[in-house]
Amino acid sequence: MSEINALKDKINTKTVNLVLLTIATAGIFPLLWLYRNAPIISEETGKQITDNNFIIWIAAFIGLGGVFSADLDPLLALIGSLISLVGSILYIIWGFKAKSALQEYALEKHNLNLELNWFYTLLFTVYYINYCINDLPEDLNKQNSLTPNGNPIESAS
Repeated sequence: MSEINALKDKINTKTVNLVLLTIATAGIFPLLWLYRNAPIISEETGKQITDNNFIIWIAAFIGLGGVFSADLDPLLALIGSLISLVGSILYIIWGFKAKSALQEYALEKHNLNLELNWFYTLLFTVYYINYCINDLPEDLNKQNSLTPNGNPIESAS
């Protein structure tokens, strides 16, 4: 059980705190969280999700999009919105790569069939991945309580 807590303990961020810090920092904290924790997730899962350059590109697109969107010129505001959209798409790409890595990690290392919701991954990206990381031990407990000795129950058909 403590082995499944390893990723949660290394990340050590409650999802509520992640949301509140996002609000308090006007959206900057998820980038900091991502930059700090993406290598930890990659190391623990054994899957390279993205490199730091990918996260820097997310930050660049989100930052430039915000700068241009604040302009009163409608054309620059449109360009800023498009640049921000690209940054959001990069967040989503990271989220789906992390989702895949977490599912493989749970299955290979802990024999846990982790079903992560694609819609929540699309909508909440970093927040949902953080929530799922924090929920891994409880998911394993649920699976073990539903199956004898952690082995799937075979149907009698």
